[in-house]
Amino acid sequence: MIASDAPLAVFDIDGTLVDSRASIHRAACEAALVLGLPEPEYDRVRQIVGLSLPHALHVLEPALTDAELADFVAAFQASFRAMYEAGHEEPLYPGVMDTLRRLKRDGWRLSLATGQNRRGVARNLARPEWSDLFLSSHCAEDGPGKPDPAMLRAAMHACGADAASTVMIGDTSHDITMAVAAGVHPLGVGWGFHTVEEQAAAGALHIAADFPDLEAALDRFASTKLYA
Repeated sequence: MIASDAPLAVFDIDGTLVDSRASIHRAACEAALVLGLPEPEYDRVRQIVGLSLPHALHVLEPALTDAELADFVAAFQASFRAMYEAGHEEPLYPGVMDTLRRLKRDGWRLSLATGQNRRGVARNLARPEWSDLFLSSHCAEDGPGKPDPAMLRAAMHACGADAASTVMIGDTSHDITMAVAAGVHPLGVGWGFHTVEEQAAAGALHIAADFPDLEAALDRFASTKLYA
């Protein structure tokens, strides 16, 4: 039984729990080739991760017409489908499951807020043990994507939490900006798509260097009376 006053940890997926750096860059490059565009460098692609896919690809190639953007989105999705049909699965970062299990055991409420579509969320929730870990999941298809605070507010509503009891954990400035806009505790991680400097500039109060550091930061939050 989860206590009604338990803190809520809302996790991003790509770059926070799942190492999707190579596959996202590959899909962007393959989609660009379909449209006859130059292959984008990784540094450009990493900046858009976390945004909803149409928004992200518009930022990547702002000169595209609406029809071309739709083709770009379709080609990106087709690349990902081909990868998964060939048996690809993005790995979890080392330490993810230990941390999630420990938080669940300690009474935390857990949720997901991601720029993925609902298909991607379902694919991740099919991972062993994930379906029983999270009380809710929220994605860009549900409404406004990051950095709009809508999905984070939806997570709090679904889990019965308020802003003072909630931590948003993510690897991009989009996650941090969303957290700040929602009035929740913004906690960054240093192993994903955006740099420590980019997350700090967006307002991250702490940027974890590894999962033990992340757990320590969450312990500090839980030990306060801010959410009581």
